[in-house]
Amino acid sequence: MPLQATSGAATYDAFGGAAPVANYIEDVFNTWVYSGTGATQTISNGIDLSGKGGLIWTKSRNTGRSHKLVDTARGIGPNGAYAISSNLTNGQQEDLNSITSFLTSGYRLGDDSGGGQAYNTVSENYVSWTFRKQPKFFDVVTYTGNGANRTISHNLGSVPGCIIVKRTDSTGAWAVYHRSLANTEYIVFNTTAAKATGATYWNSTTPTSTEFSLGTATDVNASGGTYVAYLFAHDAGGFGLSGTDNVISCGSFTTDASGNATVNLGYEPQWLTVKASSTAGNWFMRDNMRGWVTETAVGTSAALNANLSNAEALGGGLGLSATGFVAGGLSSSTTYIYIAIRRGPMKVPTDGTAVFSPNISSGATGTAITTNFPVDMQISTVRNSTADKFVVDRLRGVSTLPTDTTAPYLRTNLTSAEASDYYSRGWDNTGFQMPLNLSSASDIFWNFRRAPGFFDEVCYTQTVPGSPYQTQSFTHNLGVAPELVISKCRSTAFTSWVVSAYSALGSNQVMTLSSTAAKSASGTSGGIATPTSTTASAPADGGPGDTYVAYLFASCPGVSKVGSYTGTGATQTISCGFAGGARFVLIKRTDSTGDWYVWDSARGIVAGNDPYLLLNSTAAEVTGTDYVDTYSAGFEISSTAPAGINANGGTFIFLAIA
Repeated sequence: MPLQATSGAATYDAFGGAAPVANYIEDVFNTWVYSGTGATQTISNGIDLSGKGGLIWTKSRNTGRSHKLVDTARGIGPNGAYAISSNLTNGQQEDLNSITSFLTSGYRLGDDSGGGQAYNTVSENYVSWTFRKQPKFFDVVTYTGNGANRTISHNLGSVPGCIIVKRTDSTGAWAVYHRSLANTEYIVFNTTAAKATGATYWNSTTPTSTEFSLGTATDVNASGGTYVAYLFAHDAGGFGLSGTDNVISCGSFTTDASGNATVNLGYEPQWLTVKASSTAGNWFMRDNMRGWVTETAVGTSAALNANLSNAEALGGGLGLSATGFVAGGLSSSTTYIYIAIRRGPMKVPTDGTAVFSPNISSGATGTAITTNFPVDMQISTVRNSTADKFVVDRLRGVSTLPTDTTAPYLRTNLTSAEASDYYSRGWDNTGFQMPLNLSSASDIFWNFRRAPGFFDEVCYTQTVPGSPYQTQSFTHNLGVAPELVISKCRSTAFTSWVVSAYSALGSNQVMTLSSTAAKSASGTSGGIATPTSTTASAPADGGPGDTYVAYLFASCPGVSKVGSYTGTGATQTISCGFAGGARFVLIKRTDSTGDWYVWDSARGIVAGNDPYLLLNSTAAEVTGTDYVDTYSAGFEISSTAPAGINANGGTFIFLAIA
């Protein structure tokens, strides 16, 4: 059996032959949100541009400035990058002190003096989308026009799903080929116009895996003109350990009479552009780093338009799902085309610090807090006084700008429905900012990143009847069968936080996160189905149309462990297979009443006293106790621990993270 291949390192099969290097979306695409500094700064997004080549697409979020597209094929001039704008017909210009160099793990920005303030100006916030050249994902081609029917070679390694062409030496419209249109049709990137017929654009010829065709239209092939073409693959495989996973899709959908549609990609996207092709309309752009949520209602997601210079605004119409995206309230009975890119990471983590970070802060509002990864879900509370335990997450909506804006939250100690308040601020690629902190309270933040084999989140809607009491199944992207599922109805008050821990609790047994109660039968008709690597289920304690969130955890070797143990009343070690001990421990007694105890390394898991908090209570942090200690392979339960942690003969479940 071949050994596991890893990206960027040589691996070998059982016979000594070289195994193919696996490709992952996080190696070829990145969305980076940042603030301008007015001084040189490096964008370390992990994308090899100097060695592999690609495209950097930058847009100011809070100011109405043009989009800027810079690629390695056209390069950087003596003073700055050669840029074109998706919202303009202008030829390329050298933006002074803009992008100054391509790196093996990102790129470097100049101070933006003379660059049109489009990349790095103080007080402005930016997003950049980086596309690396990679077969079956993306390619950049430059050529000189000849005014005659011809073909252009490319290295996409598959039939392009979309090709975007721009003349660079002079003015010209952005011409777009899309597989959902006829090869006699084109659509324009910089306008709202519907598709048009023009056989002179693509010479009425469908592209192949090695070349694409051009006619005589000056927008794509004027004699002596210079051009750049961006090529996007479509469901070409080539990614993941098996080499068969799709990471980019170019397709179309047609809305119903209410402007609704469901698009199944087979994966959750992280980036999307959508354009009405049968009628006029803007090029909508969404990504999960700026704030793209599950809902389709107006005012829920951060919206930009490829054909406009407008600043970012909240908009609806397009919502995320675990298997694609949904449209709601768009133009009725209208056909749209799209390009979608799969969410990452695709790699199974091997280091707990890459997916979990406990952080303490008593800083003022806006204080930067570093996790070194983009946070997907966060639980927080005030340590030194009575306080609720708040849960916020990226899928339901957080603030991704350095300002306090209301975000949906739930509380682990209450059954209340979702509400909104100032509990997130400045979530970016490496951490977040201290949300509103009027009293300089000392807060603890438990930060989780979604990653295969470790943690996933799903938002879903109840479709089964509310009576008799049933379970709702849903699709997830954990990649393995979840061992711990924590679900909550968002839209209805007085519905419980339901905890299922399958192998640890037993078939159809559940617990309630907001209470001390022991485990009990779920009471659902037919019970809770055994989860798989793609589906899970949870009790549906609301009614049809109610919305839910589920947090799914699994045991990931060396990173996390979902398990159970039997109390002894004496000191005992709990092995989790870790190399450096646990940095987070959650414990709950299952055969009798008991609190949901939490320890973490930020507040101290040491050989002495270890402060703890309770997820089911507003109680302040308890100090001066020595219940959980360090142990290199996991954690240690002390003989001094109370019955809720180590009762002789009692049964317990736990989640530990290295």
